[in-house]
Amino acid sequence: MTVMTKPEQATAPVAAIRKPNLITVEQAKALDVARITDLFKAHLNPGQLHFMKLLGFHKVKIERAEGMFYIDQNGRKILDFFGGFGSLAFGHNHPRILEARKKFQEEKRQEIAIAFMSQYAGALAHNIAACSPGDLDMVFLGSSGSEAMEAAVKLAERAAGPKRPKVVYAENSFHGKTKGVLAITDGSLYRADFKVVDNTVRVPFGDIDAVERLFRADPEIGVIVLETIQGGGGIIQAPAAYWQKLRALCDQHGVLWVADEVQCGYGRSGRFYAFEHYGVVPDVTALAKSLGAGKAAVGAMIARRDVYMKAYGTPKTAMIHAMATFGGMGEACVTAIEGLNVLYDEGLIDNAADTGAYLLERLAALKDKYPKIIKDVRGKGFMIGLEFHDFSQTLPMVLRPVVSVLDDKLKGSLSGFVGSLLLRDYDVLVAFTEYNRNVIRLEPPLICQREHVDRFIEAFDSLLSRGIVSIVKDFVKSQVR
Repeated sequence: MTVMTKPEQATAPVAAIRKPNLITVEQAKALDVARITDLFKAHLNPGQLHFMKLLGFHKVKIERAEGMFYIDQNGRKILDFFGGFGSLAFGHNHPRILEARKKFQEEKRQEIAIAFMSQYAGALAHNIAACSPGDLDMVFLGSSGSEAMEAAVKLAERAAGPKRPKVVYAENSFHGKTKGVLAITDGSLYRADFKVVDNTVRVPFGDIDAVERLFRADPEIGVIVLETIQGGGGIIQAPAAYWQKLRALCDQHGVLWVADEVQCGYGRSGRFYAFEHYGVVPDVTALAKSLGAGKAAVGAMIARRDVYMKAYGTPKTAMIHAMATFGGMGEACVTAIEGLNVLYDEGLIDNAADTGAYLLERLAALKDKYPKIIKDVRGKGFMIGLEFHDFSQTLPMVLRPVVSVLDDKLKGSLSGFVGSLLLRDYDVLVAFTEYNRNVIRLEPPLICQREHVDRFIEAFDSLLSRGIVSIVKDFVKSQVR
């Protein structure tokens, strides 16, 4: 029997895949401001460009950065009192951090080793636990503050159990923009019209009586989540008695306390964790920002071992929230390991306390000098809020009644004017806050020295001495140039 086979079909040659029109690293480095603006508008966030233009930030191309300074395309050194919302504890390109990363690369160490245990992830987890008080010793590694807080809330909710599903959060809180923690981020801008989980309860920040009433009234509450210092809320603190009573109430009612230290932690307040100022320890906490030493994206959740084991302590539950692909990457961990060592070797936590107190002292003197402009100065260490009066209150008496009706719409305008002119005329960069737009946020690197504080204060004093009317005129002129 003859087996018939189909003749082989001729196959057309496959064309080689063409390389798209890609920008090289060298070409990217050489882009001018106009081209960067075009790319931002075309591929990143056209709406955000409006605000950058309003502040004049769109005119700056950063060529490099070192220590306390950015250096722009014109060789101008910009003093960084923004600090990437607290991400730059070591300033820019700290030599020890660069050297640790360089050595890791030169030795061709493993970056992603998901199938194996990582010596770098293990060492970093040990170091974080060693820096943490009490029995905060179980660590989850991620890539951002939002991821760390997602892990923290999920852990606490599981440990609290299905009969206690409710999570308490505070007014004017910010815990991240990802979908889970959006439910405990108290901002209409970020929540927009997203559908968020409905097992949350809001309380005023710093009101311990409201917390106690809630705990007594609702046995379904299992978790309370609070920033130790509210960043987006305008650098808001609660007194020591609040935190001590909170710890007692949580113990009394079996509620787990999650402390969000993503922004205020890592030495920024003058202690490794801000809650250490009050002699209390939460059940779960989270770090990020400077944990990556300004060169890597690293976040961490840290929990008491008994809480962690209750949530994920068996082989059956261990993988419910195990590290994701990029949690514990080699070079990121090495960067964070070196960063923690530098933090203590160089006494940066003590510097944050001492030089931060000096900054607060000098700002308080400016408040006394310009009482009609500066309403309040507050904060701890290098996490400071400087609040302006409503716009009408800063103007000559004859103009106040007319302008006061616009105060709500003008909120944030004076902060914007000052921030823009500090950059344009004094080469100083500051930040703003999400909820109280009258507040300028100061979070310089923890390497900041008194000479940097003096330079900032001199610039700020010089600008305020112009008077509000001149500041407004100068800002308006900057918009038509």
